[in-house]
Amino acid sequence: MGLTNSSTGFFVAGERSEKCGDYIVALAGNPNVGKSTVFNALTGLKQHTGNWPGKTVGNAVGKYLYKGNEYSLVDVPGTYSLLANSAEEEIARDFLCFGDCDCRIITVDATCLERNLNLVLQILEFTDRAVVLLNLMDEAKKKGIHIDIDELSLQLGVPVIPAAARSGKGLDKLKDAVRCVCEGKKCYVPCMLYGKETEETVRALSDIVAETATGLLSPRWIALKLLERNETLNARICEYTKTDFSADERIERLISQTNGEEFLEEEVGTVVARAEQIAALCLHSPPNADRRDRRADRILTSPLTGIPVMLALFALILWITVVGANYPSELLFRGFAFLGEKFRGLLQAISAPPAVVGCVTDGIYLTLTWVVSVMLPPMAIFFPMFTLLEDVGYLPRIAFNLDGLFRRAGAHGKQSLTMCMGFGCNACGITGCRIIDSPRERAIALLTNNLVPCNGRFPTLIALISMFLVGSAVGGARSFLCAAILLGIIVLSVLSTLGASKFLSSTFLKGKPSSFTLELPPYRVPKIGSVIVRSVLDRTLFVLGRAVVVAVPAGLLIWLLANIHVSDTTLLASLTAVLDPLGKALGLDGAIILGLVLGFPANEIVLPIILMCYMNSGALVQYESLDALRSLLISNGWTMCTVLCLLAAFLFRFPCATSCLTVYKETKSVKMTAAAFALPTVMGIIACILIKTLFVIFG
Repeated sequence: MGLTNSSTGFFVAGERSEKCGDYIVALAGNPNVGKSTVFNALTGLKQHTGNWPGKTVGNAVGKYLYKGNEYSLVDVPGTYSLLANSAEEEIARDFLCFGDCDCRIITVDATCLERNLNLVLQILEFTDRAVVLLNLMDEAKKKGIHIDIDELSLQLGVPVIPAAARSGKGLDKLKDAVRCVCEGKKCYVPCMLYGKETEETVRALSDIVAETATGLLSPRWIALKLLERNETLNARICEYTKTDFSADERIERLISQTNGEEFLEEEVGTVVARAEQIAALCLHSPPNADRRDRRADRILTSPLTGIPVMLALFALILWITVVGANYPSELLFRGFAFLGEKFRGLLQAISAPPAVVGCVTDGIYLTLTWVVSVMLPPMAIFFPMFTLLEDVGYLPRIAFNLDGLFRRAGAHGKQSLTMCMGFGCNACGITGCRIIDSPRERAIALLTNNLVPCNGRFPTLIALISMFLVGSAVGGARSFLCAAILLGIIVLSVLSTLGASKFLSSTFLKGKPSSFTLELPPYRVPKIGSVIVRSVLDRTLFVLGRAVVVAVPAGLLIWLLANIHVSDTTLLASLTAVLDPLGKALGLDGAIILGLVLGFPANEIVLPIILMCYMNSGALVQYESLDALRSLLISNGWTMCTVLCLLAAFLFRFPCATSCLTVYKETKSVKMTAAAFALPTVMGIIACILIKTLFVIFG
């Protein structure tokens, strides 16, 4: 993905669109420094933000007005360096260097000044049209960190604005500083000096570059980049300046006299040393400024306690989700049932044909409301809690704990984050794969995301566990045993994800796992209002909307199959009989196979469809109690083998329609969508055959 006219609203290489406004401002910075929060505060657009790295993987564009001028603000991906090592960093670098910006806002985390200065110094090497925004000053104050703003501005040669973007402090001063830079106020940026020999070479190259190069780029900066020997970057420089520097023998001769690797080491070392020097002059902090965070990390990221704490926390979230969703689900069922009867009466009152009444109310409406009633409450509980962990800063710790496992599986460490999102909804996890910039590793994450159970599968899994696997346990012991078994299934799904990732990385998607910098952000007090809004708008309604789209035709199809008779037998019953041999071969039966197939639109309707087949009903059936349901299932031939095979089939179930649609929208590939469908399906078939074989062998 690159910066194009369609992605940003204007061309990259200096060719402005009429829609750009009076000035173009780039918003740059390291990941997780609050760039998106600044963007939202300035433009009013609610871009998704979070307390973990890599949230902005595209380019958000918004506008704001200040003192009669319109400013187009572009939030570029977070990057630690202009020495781009990923697609995200290339996007950021190309726009900052060649995007025809009138000003660059370089957002800096005040609690990590020295590390953030590396990027600041690199940007100031090629432009003085910049403002440094010293964000998170409120957190720095809490930690006892003091920064001499005037001295920092003097050392950098550009305006430095202290701010706390989450509360809006300092943003008015930022706007004024940006206005001054855009209107041509000159800044003085001290030149960063390298070794004597390097400086002589750079000076000679700069003189030659200045003879032919066009554009706003500094000849000195171009000379430095030519010495880096970065082919991609040099091609962009030649394109921007409309000059082929490789054709100039003088330039080639000077470049050949230097060692590219040695120069790069010298360049990086000089930047780091300068950052240390500036921090020593401007930064005053107590020796144990981040003591609280380190104390927490000793528990949450320890090899001994990190994963157990993670599992316990996850089990708690799941328990709250499942238990908490029961009552609102029941209320929704009753409410929709009441409205359904009123709707049925209305259709009958206008003399609608009985077939139309049945198709609309017992087919489309019942299926649609069933999906909403089962999906909405768990998502409305799980996603806010997941977003809360994100806001607090715990999600990067999860990635840290699981990074080694995924890397050994040939996958990317960030896949651990997308996998966690999949527990809420696989479609959200698939969308989250955008944070992985490697196409190979993104493909692995997309293909394996459905191997972890989502909220739509949890009710059925819990029902099966409660009916058949907890024995005679009652009360708290029953709940604890059920939660323990469910946690074991979840651990199995994670191990399966790792195994499938290893298989793919060793066969169809060969390659070495790419490295990435994982920043552990400070723990922060979450903003509850923002958490609720983001979880509802960005996740819950997003998933529910796609589920509703596929539920309508599914409801129509299910009703038709259950109500169209051929030779005194419904199509549903006929299909059940046809599929029964396949079901028996997998330790299941025809009704279960048909339920799994017809439940493609939504995992929540699989069990009701199975009950339709057993009861020969013309509409989805809701069971009155688990005991009654257990008796019904046993009377239809269910054994422990059937239960375990269904658990395996449901765990390794093909993606629902919403997930498949999301895979296609993310990849625009029918083959990738088919592969995402086939992988868990094949694993489920293999698991069922193994379980049945074991029961046959051992009785």
